[in-house]
Amino acid sequence: MPEISPATADALRTALDRAGYRTDGVRALLGRDAHAALTRGEPEPAFRATADGGALGVLVRMLLLGAVEPDAAVTAALAPLTPVDAAAAGLLRRANDGWAAALDLRPHGADSGDDEGDGEWWVLSDLDARRQERDHVTGVGGASLTLASATPRTPVGTVLDLGTGCGVQALHASRHARAVTATDVALRALAMARATFALNDLDVELLDGPWLAPVAGRRFDLIVSNPPFVPGPARVDYVYRDSGQAGDDALAALVRALPEHLEPGGVAQLLGSWLHVRGEDWPDRVRSWLPEGVDAWIVQRETTDPALHVGTWQRDAGLDLHSAEARAQAGAWLDWLAAQKVEAVGFGFLTLRRIDGASTTGTPTVVVEDLPDDLTDPLGPEVAGWLDRVDWLQAHATDDALLDARLRLTDGVLLERYATAGDEGWSEAGAAVARAEGPRWRHEVDEPAAALLAGCRGALPLRELVELLAFAHDRPVDALVGAALPAVREMVRHGLLVPVP
Repeated sequence: MPEISPATADALRTALDRAGYRTDGVRALLGRDAHAALTRGEPEPAFRATADGGALGVLVRMLLLGAVEPDAAVTAALAPLTPVDAAAAGLLRRANDGWAAALDLRPHGADSGDDEGDGEWWVLSDLDARRQERDHVTGVGGASLTLASATPRTPVGTVLDLGTGCGVQALHASRHARAVTATDVALRALAMARATFALNDLDVELLDGPWLAPVAGRRFDLIVSNPPFVPGPARVDYVYRDSGQAGDDALAALVRALPEHLEPGGVAQLLGSWLHVRGEDWPDRVRSWLPEGVDAWIVQRETTDPALHVGTWQRDAGLDLHSAEARAQAGAWLDWLAAQKVEAVGFGFLTLRRIDGASTTGTPTVVVEDLPDDLTDPLGPEVAGWLDRVDWLQAHATDDALLDARLRLTDGVLLERYATAGDEGWSEAGAAVARAEGPRWRHEVDEPAAALLAGCRGALPLRELVELLAFAHDRPVDALVGAALPAVREMVRHGLLVPVP
């Protein structure tokens, strides 16, 4: 396990900075094609691109590509840190007449698109060669990046990174929080996170213990967690993914407990998976976990069938799926899912906000829905916007308050018309409005609704637009109000319409 002293961290930081071992520096050295090849698992183009890369080339080959580099080259690249001291800290190991990486040490950059600016760090984790060890510590992977991009970056006082692993979420939180606390049950993960924070010269409180036990009695403004959420039998093959509880029981318990650890108005942002059980409605299943006094937005990003679910996580662990061990594990896993009548496994985002005693008091808003299409933009700004829009809708809960408001279409909203082919040619079949940025929320509309939306430019209150529309289409105002306001509320919540101050 790594053990980095302040002096070692300072020396290593100096060497990495001098060599340009940052995300931009590595990308520039590799070039677009070699970088793309490396992300596909094809290292040879990267070896070629780094051949004349000087100190940065040495570090990339040794730390990212797994090469053994000569003693003299490593000594020059790491100065003022000696290879021997780096090995004593657990970062390198002797290999023949040279040095090889003992841990994964890579740059990690964040471009969140928010007001907090970019972040740039180095992250320590286990090498892939150790992936099948029970206490393996994963690095910057798809799940950690997904959670980081889904977390709102509003400046806050305190943040809890629950189950920190190598510390990625705590790094991101350090950009917009006054104080960050990180917890984990795995001693190896805590050691990795401690080394990551030391290398990046960050003061993060690290606590040892399961789930919320290390922070009993404490509250935070923001809690982020990529918990061990992989549904399966009650066992722990790998600490980073398995909770030791059956199915989605651990996630359900966490969701029930989290609000007690949030300040009034505080937000929790999680990743999670839930079971689709035959005869049950999955939104009702997840909704049943929620305690009173919270706004909640649960968004399902994807679903997998049981076989794909098991195969995906076995591949993630680096198992040979044809081996006797992997087949036995898969068989037991699939048997358990079948016995529980599991038809699919959902994966997505959970946003919770405690409203007890907060300025956002009112009837809790609980929405459970599927995310439309593939998500290409970060979800964090959308989460922050969703919470703001929920506040606005609660403040305009009555029909009169909503009718007195001025609204405008969000930039980039499109009106789509579609038709079906028949004997007489094309016949108009309907229309919809959709967002062109962020989640591609889409709502079917008829002609009066399309006309109403076209008039939402922020100049007139909604009441006057409805009255004009009722006159133009010769329909009773009350009937149009009854039909329009539920749709308007949904479009505000989905960000197609935004309030005008």
